[in-house]
Amino acid sequence: MKILVTGAAGFIGSHLVERLLADGHQVIGVDMFTNTGWSRFKLYNIAQAQHHSNYTLLEQNLLEMDLAQLISDTDVVFHQAAIAGVRKSWGSDFQDYVKLNILATQQLLEACKNSSIRKFVYASSSSVYGGTNGPTSEEKLPSPVSPYGVSKLAGEHLVQLYYANYGVPATSLRYFTVYGPRQRPDMAFHKFLKAVLQGEPIPLYGDGQQTRDFTYIQDAVEANVLAMNFPEHGNVFNIGGKERASVLEVLELVGEVTGLDVAVQHLPPQHGDPLHTWADITRARERLGYDPKVRLRDGLEKEWEYIREIYTK
Repeated sequence: MKILVTGAAGFIGSHLVERLLADGHQVIGVDMFTNTGWSRFKLYNIAQAQHHSNYTLLEQNLLEMDLAQLISDTDVVFHQAAIAGVRKSWGSDFQDYVKLNILATQQLLEACKNSSIRKFVYASSSSVYGGTNGPTSEEKLPSPVSPYGVSKLAGEHLVQLYYANYGVPATSLRYFTVYGPRQRPDMAFHKFLKAVLQGEPIPLYGDGQQTRDFTYIQDAVEANVLAMNFPEHGNVFNIGGKERASVLEVLELVGEVTGLDVAVQHLPPQHGDPLHTWADITRARERLGYDPKVRLRDGLEKEWEYIREIYTK
């Protein structure tokens, strides 16, 4: 099949591209390389796929492309592209979230509505839920506590509207804290492991009792492939990991995995960060056949290998 992956040089997108190429598909990637300060990381992300004969990477902005032409002979669309991050989404920066998370999604769906694509898989986020006090199923009324969460929920609503009104064969995946090699530099595990490697204190927002459902990157990629092959449309699925933990428990694991001292810099809690996230993946398990495999310690070890490689070149 011919498959389009937006955000193809990013954390999840680059892993997904490699999996699709390994499965024998022709892949077109689009990425606008928004953050020039992260260029070295994105170049690392795409290094392997760039040599594959079935891969083409377009460095362009979705809002400036002829999307109808791009979609015209495409079988599947994985829409991974977005500006991520809860803390940056406040204030004037939100206009970028509106353009790249909401408007770009709408225009891509508009291009898909008269096409013959077989599947549109949208990368959503557990941020649409806000805080939770227990296992969260897809039936919970979304209540985001950050502008970023609002932008991802708006994208979800657009996906559902285009499915209901135009039959776009879409599925949304709500990721819960994906981690692993190539994780973005602004994400917690990347920052934690980099700080330990460089002998610096780890920034800890709040008291560390916050808990997260941590999803290893290869489990997230598997969820996308399962969603692509799922014959039903108009669905939303939680994509969580093998286990969950508090930030304090993660810091303990970081010390064990790295074998280095872990110093902490205590900082105030951040607006928009929920105290707890907890994925109920019953629907994904029963309907998609999704079964996360990678334990937190094993995944941290893989990310530690990546951090040592990227920062010691």
